[in-house]
Amino acid sequence: MTEPTQTTEQTVQTTAVPTVALRAVAEGHAIEMPQLGFGVWQVDDAAAEDAVAEALRVGYRSVDTARIYGNEEGVGRALAAAGTDDDVFLTTKVWNDDHGFESTLAAFDASQQRLGRAIDLYLIHWPAPGTGDFVGTYRALQQLRAEGKVRAVGVCNFDIDHLEQLHAAVGEYPAINQVELHPNFQQKQLRAFHEEHGIVTEAWSPLGQGGDILSDATITDIASQYGVTAAQVVLRWHLQQGRVVIPKSVTPSRIAENFDVFGFELSQRAMDAIALLDNGTRLGPDPATFGG
Repeated sequence: MTEPTQTTEQTVQTTAVPTVALRAVAEGHAIEMPQLGFGVWQVDDAAAEDAVAEALRVGYRSVDTARIYGNEEGVGRALAAAGTDDDVFLTTKVWNDDHGFESTLAAFDASQQRLGRAIDLYLIHWPAPGTGDFVGTYRALQQLRAEGKVRAVGVCNFDIDHLEQLHAAVGEYPAINQVELHPNFQQKQLRAFHEEHGIVTEAWSPLGQGGDILSDATITDIASQYGVTAAQVVLRWHLQQGRVVIPKSVTPSRIAENFDVFGFELSQRAMDAIALLDNGTRLGPDPATFGG
């Protein structure tokens, strides 16, 4: 590969983040969601407040949290202090022990109170097929959407079997499915199913939790040729395939680095090289068994 180094004069604060269209049945039109967002998994409440404040300063306008993360209040404080409430797309999730119609409605109200503002996207965190009730939970999400309390609804960590069961029961596919996805675990079959049925793919742990992926020779070689970092290469790979991606960091320099991914474009040769890194290595739990 001999692609030249590419740079940009754009500052991260003025970068326009592309959006993806989420199906929103209740409104009858698509909801635009920033393709690059900021995640706060494994960040405590106080640290989340500081990290989100920095992310907003850099230019992120999408934040992803969850009840189980224990940092909704910190996220809410950062959003309120920044004065960007109307400009930020906010996602949170219902946890496994709140599955069921009434429990989900109550869980949503509690999350909204902790966050202190409207929620744009509400997700089922895991299907929890052994003990949960993702059908009843999704029916609650449909009601919240119909009542205008949330703009769009979706799921996380649903396999094809879960998505088919959900569709058979409620008559629709979710707008988005947030799943583990990185160069070593590319979920090609699931992504093809999403594309066929109009489900947006969102990647969690998009950088493989900062593990071996960022030192892989293929990734570092591409990074050297483009004059960018390994993390920027991986994030760009996600974005060029149309996915929503939510990298996490509490380090200001990394927060800015992860946002500065719009000044270069990977060639098809580079994209194909990364595609060959798929080895089926899952870092998180298996949705078929997790939660019961």
